[in-house]
Amino acid sequence: MVRRILDQVCRHPPVLAVVDDDPAVRHALSFAFETAGISVATFADPESALAASQQHDWRCLIIDQKLPQMNGLDLLGRLRVAGVSAPGILITTHPSRETRARAFAAGVEIIEKPLLDNQLAMKVRELMDSIPR
Repeated sequence: MVRRILDQVCRHPPVLAVVDDDPAVRHALSFAFETAGISVATFADPESALAASQQHDWRCLIIDQKLPQMNGLDLLGRLRVAGVSAPGILITTHPSRETRARAFAAGVEIIEKPLLDNQLAMKVRELMDSIPR
């Protein structure tokens, strides 16, 4: 019993990485997930995410497809090369057939904007719960 309580107290909360150049989206997602008990690391651009020192703590990624300097799928590819294996979710408006095919090939879920229902939250929970701690 004591061991279980210590495990819960000492365990770091799962970290969700959010990469989106829109500050309102970053703030809204951060607020929503932190309210649900998930630590969130936010990044305004791909370079910041690629330079982050805590990448090994990430349990899930939410990446906007339309980013400055590179698109979300290209960023995910670079993160994979850097050793980040956390599952990814691509958020975008009206994804093209090519984007859908690339996301499918990369094993990435697509959730379309606007993010009006709880589809994104449910998918994040599903992905984070599927990874052993």
